[in-house]
Amino acid sequence: MSSTAQSNNRAKADDSVRPAGLDPLEPAHTTPTPGTARPRRTAAAIQGPTLGGPGVQRTMPTDLSITVRPGSGTDTERAARERGPQRQSMRGFEDTYTDIVDYIVRITHRIWEDQDAGYIYDTYAPGCFVYDDSGPYYGVERVVEGTIASIHAFPDLRSFADEVIWAGNDEEGFVTSHRYVTTGHHLGAWRWGPATGRKVDLWGIANCVIRENEIFEEWVLYNMTSKFAQLGIDVKWAAREYGNELNRIEANRHVGEVERLLGGRLPQEIRASTARDFDVEHFVRGLFHNLYNRRDLSAIDRAYQAGARFKAVSNRLGTGRQEVKGMARALLATFPDLGMQVDEVYWMGNEAEGYRVSVRWTATGTHRGYALYGDATGRRVHLWGINHLYVQGGRITEDWMMFNEFDVLAQIFSDEPSPMIG
Repeated sequence: MSSTAQSNNRAKADDSVRPAGLDPLEPAHTTPTPGTARPRRTAAAIQGPTLGGPGVQRTMPTDLSITVRPGSGTDTERAARERGPQRQSMRGFEDTYTDIVDYIVRITHRIWEDQDAGYIYDTYAPGCFVYDDSGPYYGVERVVEGTIASIHAFPDLRSFADEVIWAGNDEEGFVTSHRYVTTGHHLGAWRWGPATGRKVDLWGIANCVIRENEIFEEWVLYNMTSKFAQLGIDVKWAAREYGNELNRIEANRHVGEVERLLGGRLPQEIRASTARDFDVEHFVRGLFHNLYNRRDLSAIDRAYQAGARFKAVSNRLGTGRQEVKGMARALLATFPDLGMQVDEVYWMGNEAEGYRVSVRWTATGTHRGYALYGDATGRRVHLWGINHLYVQGGRITEDWMMFNEFDVLAQIFSDEPSPMIG
């Protein structure tokens, strides 16, 4: 579910989680209910600031029976008639929702396409935490404010659900990773100037934590650099303006250090799991650690199918392992001291049907290279992102990668470095 507007403060990274892949991840030996989900005992590193803590269980769906319908999010009246009986226990939710995917898709439609911004009061916690492209903020009123501003600027906006990866249940709470496609025309004035009349086609990802009909935590990426480019707005200018604005209010970024080298030790390779069954979490954490912390680009050859599809922020796209390597090389060349940690992993599926995986990560690095964003500035930069990975037969077949690129540009091009980063 995508909620809105750019924040006036900067980000606080979760420095309580450990770098990717350093803890063994042992499945709980629990017999799953057919067609529902399997509890997993997760290491502390998987847990975010809200659901976190050693010993906390998160329930992963063991099949793909509750999934998004392609193109859903439109014609909700017809969808309501066709949705059939309730497919999942939804204690505390409105009776109209049959499952968590139905919930996240239909509230998105009602808020954005039906323009019922007031429904946010019913579906977001009063003190909700929202972390978007430009940083964190708290409170439902900020969500409503930003939504009204956005639908004024793009009053004919349409939103289509492209994917919803979910986990959890109505006892422990649900998590959803909603990939959406939006289209609309810029017909109203907004923060960046008058209406241009231009059309935009965008995709983004929003991760939500939900309990009893309320979203109380959301991590959402809007692909702002792509939006500016499609509207003919100079992205570097907008980033500089925004970075200066944040610096004037001494934005509360307070970024925790992402440790690539622990205690002066070299980053050790995380080797493939020897477990009989495919270990999704070990696979993902090992890939991100070996690739970005150990700088082993050959990890992509082992983890991706030869013809894997790759799509990234600012509508970068391609097919094949070399495209994935190209993006990884560019990030590492632009930020040579980059360190990354995986903050959250959850998935749905099984070995026969394949797995759909949501990965949320944090990284920091110094802009000392020239690959992506022009001349090196020496600025310390905070990045965070979400990947959707599709895994079949132990290999990734698709990778959708989104990160806070506009915020990264704001950190690089502001007249002065962020007082919270330097």
